[in-house]
Amino acid sequence: MPSARTRVGGRVTGVVQGVGFRPFVHRLAHELDLIGHVGNDAAGVFIEVEGPSAAVELFASRLRVQAPPLARVAEVQVTVLPPSAPGVTDGRAAFRIVASPAGGPVATLVPPDVAICGDCRRELFDPTDRRYRHPFTTCTNCGPRFTITRALPYDRPMTTMAGFAMCPACEAEYRDPTDRRFHAQPIACPDCGPTLRFESAGHRAGGSDVGIVRGTEPALAAAHRTLAAGGTVAVKGIGGFHLACDATSPAALVRLRARKQRPDRPFAVMVADVQGARAIAELGDVELSALTSPQRPVVLARRRAATGDAGEQLVGQLAAPVAEEVAPGNPWLGVMLPSSPLHELLLATGPDTEPGVGVPPVLVMTSGNLAGEPICFDDDDARARLAPLVDGFLTHDRPIHVPCDDGVVRVIDGEVVPLRRSRGDAPLPLALPAAAPPTLAVGAELKNTVGVGVGQQAWLSQHIGDLGALETLQAFERAAEQLTSFFQISPTHVAVDPHPGYATHAWARRYHRDRLEPVQHHHAHAAALLAEHELPPEETVLVAAFDGTGYGDDHTVWGGELLLADQATSHRVAHLSTVPLPGGDSAVTNPARMALAHLWAAALPWDERLACVDALTATERRLLRQQFERELACVPTSSAGRLFDAVSALLGVRQTISYEGQAAIELEWLADAFTTAGQADAIAPRYRFATLAQAEGWHLDPAPVLAALLDDLLAGADRRALAAGFHLAVAHAIVEVAERVAADGGPRTVGLTGGVFQNAWLTTRTRAGLEAAGYRVLTHRRVPPNDGGLAYGQLAAVAARLARAVPARDD
Repeated sequence: MPSARTRVGGRVTGVVQGVGFRPFVHRLAHELDLIGHVGNDAAGVFIEVEGPSAAVELFASRLRVQAPPLARVAEVQVTVLPPSAPGVTDGRAAFRIVASPAGGPVATLVPPDVAICGDCRRELFDPTDRRYRHPFTTCTNCGPRFTITRALPYDRPMTTMAGFAMCPACEAEYRDPTDRRFHAQPIACPDCGPTLRFESAGHRAGGSDVGIVRGTEPALAAAHRTLAAGGTVAVKGIGGFHLACDATSPAALVRLRARKQRPDRPFAVMVADVQGARAIAELGDVELSALTSPQRPVVLARRRAATGDAGEQLVGQLAAPVAEEVAPGNPWLGVMLPSSPLHELLLATGPDTEPGVGVPPVLVMTSGNLAGEPICFDDDDARARLAPLVDGFLTHDRPIHVPCDDGVVRVIDGEVVPLRRSRGDAPLPLALPAAAPPTLAVGAELKNTVGVGVGQQAWLSQHIGDLGALETLQAFERAAEQLTSFFQISPTHVAVDPHPGYATHAWARRYHRDRLEPVQHHHAHAAALLAEHELPPEETVLVAAFDGTGYGDDHTVWGGELLLADQATSHRVAHLSTVPLPGGDSAVTNPARMALAHLWAAALPWDERLACVDALTATERRLLRQQFERELACVPTSSAGRLFDAVSALLGVRQTISYEGQAAIELEWLADAFTTAGQADAIAPRYRFATLAQAEGWHLDPAPVLAALLDDLLAGADRRALAAGFHLAVAHAIVEVAERVAADGGPRTVGLTGGVFQNAWLTTRTRAGLEAAGYRVLTHRRVPPNDGGLAYGQLAAVAARLARAVPARDD
């Protein structure tokens, strides 16, 4: 520094609002005896400090390296200013946090919601603390952020807490630089914060108070009574409503499944602590780390069997085991810990809990919606849509501005893989491969998320869902508006899946016709994978993009693709041989139809001893054969997802489905149950795809695999071995294509993406085969391999190709 006294201005961008950054700066400046100020604005955090040069230098170096744990500093810009005149400090006798000015360009990031921290949890259960059993306790290190933000900068007046005036005690904590709640925007206490209430399912807003129980303890006691009686309670959490019931009660679960129209799909469960989680699921270090992370996602973990000393001891800690009806036939459970103080209290006995009314140790905690609809987050909407599903509502008067469902993760090969990126992660930024103009990406039809990008940053929305219902389409539109509003983006380009039947495609064409940037579905999957690994945009990788459905360049249904791809372009070098997709969606929901389609394409008999043949009537089989022979209402498909469905039906696992991917998921369970790996390896050489050279690339023909499966099945072989052998055949086919591409001078890096690679059994063995052959393998770690990551891939592809002036494919 050029003088003994230095004055500098600073600008910090990133996730620096709502994470205690200003209090951190304030404490640091006071520690170093500096004067100046810090504040929030729409662009981030602005700072001015003045003092001895050595102290200012130390301040600048510690600003980044000692930032609060929830902060993510993207950039620190420093400008040297003229020192104040001797004796002049402009009235600044100390370092201050100043008010946030309104307006200005947005460069800061909306902070995500953060699960209750250890300090707040200790206070929650400390009878001597003034926030004892307060359902809305929070501090600088935890609590709602994204879901309560109306606009930036992130200050209380810009959140849904604006309507709650702080009491003198909270105001004092908020102003005290040494307090953990210094400038914590959602700060509240029992005297000034939101209030809890329980409503009977029949209560209507605006009516009398009959059916309403007000106050924390009476409301919790009413909820406990309802749960103990086998009822279902709609619980308003951080980002929306959950449906809660006793996970140890088969009767309660049967009733909830009937009401929710969800016969098979597994429910997530919530337990009070890690000990409770270990009592019901097998959790390794990586699963435990994910389970206790600030995001508090649903973690898929193997269901613990009550066998052996350890299993019996842990399961014995529960009053009753988790009912089979939580996840019928499923060896896995989706487990989570409480993400909010309210959930903590719901799992604990309270002073008003009636004698003899036990609090269930494990609660189902599933999204508050009907099948196919978005999560409810508004009280009036919840009363209208959820009343037929529940026996009561445990709700409160803090509004939710942005709905945000639970995230879901799974551990594959020792790494956490997001299956649904939502609360706690949205809307944290992701890197783009090149500077992008203001761009909106509308994502896919299933597992929809939307995204925006500008410069080299992208922001994805929370999970929205499948756009098959009007309510979900409205949620999609609301999320697009909120993202563009938060980041003040007026899109000049709109990235869209070219599928003409997608609601997202129709919406984008209706409102942004002149700005469309079509990105082929599987190229978007590939671009998302390469971008999350921050590969150079021009680096080419062989990518296996395996999923259920994607609109192909030839206007057929793709889904078993091997692409030579960089982030701007892709070229199809191999794919599964096409088979007829009879009747579109009817084939997707009836795997037996896909099994017969694959047998017909492979010239294999429809033997009536097969479960998939027996599942269809003679009339149905006759009509199917006519469809195939005359090519009536049959779109060709190369879908890997439909091949997994077909094999599932062939092996008698699942002939019809009630939720997406069910047949393939249960086929993985069957393979996973086959623990005699040596026998699978012995079978595997007989299960091989035929690799056929064609003008447009290699065709991977499953006919030899299906013929071997058919022979072994009819000979009475262990179905678990057949399922394992099929998975190994798919893995081997990918390795074989990689070897052929490399022999032609292609890359020795292979990516695995698409919904099929949510299958841990397949992913692990494909990776092992590729790595044994000397390949680097890329899999997802930041965005889901399924269509939940598609919007990110669309943004990455558009950014990369605009930077290289690569034309878009024809829409």
